[in-house]
Amino acid sequence: MANGAIGIGLRAPHYQTILSSFPEVGFLEIHSENYFNPDSKNYYYLEQIAPFYPMSFHGIGLSLGSSETISKNHLDNLKQLVDRFQPALVSDHLSWSSLQGNFFNDLLPIPYSKDALSCFVTNVNQVQDHLQREILIENPSSYLEYKNNEMSEPEFINEIAKQTGCGLLLDLNNIYVSATNHDFSVESYLDVINKQTVKEIHLAGFTQKQINNHSILIDTHSTYVSPEVWDIYHQYIKATKTDAITLIEWDADIPPLDILIAEHNKAKLIKKTIDGGPIDET
Repeated sequence: MANGAIGIGLRAPHYQTILSSFPEVGFLEIHSENYFNPDSKNYYYLEQIAPFYPMSFHGIGLSLGSSETISKNHLDNLKQLVDRFQPALVSDHLSWSSLQGNFFNDLLPIPYSKDALSCFVTNVNQVQDHLQREILIENPSSYLEYKNNEMSEPEFINEIAKQTGCGLLLDLNNIYVSATNHDFSVESYLDVINKQTVKEIHLAGFTQKQINNHSILIDTHSTYVSPEVWDIYHQYIKATKTDAITLIEWDADIPPLDILIAEHNKAKLIKKTIDGGPIDET
């Protein structure tokens, strides 16, 4: 995969359009768990499309923040998928989503404590040892905070990367959502993050809701990237000159493919403007 490539998510409504038009994007990202079944329609289309694009596999089910051992069945399914398609990157979330065999349809927050860090590091190491490769961890969007955090979120993330050798999937929309909800500085957050660990960037859209006369941003991935997040992206790329790839993430109320391509082209133009030349999407 080319340094600084710009990609879009591969989603079921676009399978046929991609196969008929092969749009010029730098890579495609899938949600890993949707492709565990080799007899499924999703797997069939992945086999047709993957030979033509670099791939990034993004998981939502490892539950890396759980105090329990990572599901061996889940790990085996992920390894089979990764071994079959050899994606450039594999990632999951800074969250937990399972307990005592029960799986929750959400990415739940973890406390930023030394005990939680030790647990998370153990789980990341288990996954990387099983896959025999580096994974990336995505920073969350949040709506509640623990009272007894022992470190900030970016400090916690830096420690995970330091202790495991994993990389970071930096979701700039998530940072903006959390910063707005909890009234902290996006710039201060990004100043702390170890930029050398960032291998992928996510850009997405959020929804604003009123709850008890209080405005809150929800990370819905259901609309255009906001002007505020585009500005954060521009400033981050300009300041860091990062080689990280960038994904346009749109998972609900999925629009026609040409709208995703237009968002992809916005990111590509920002990169081109800053870099002063064309982007190699091959």
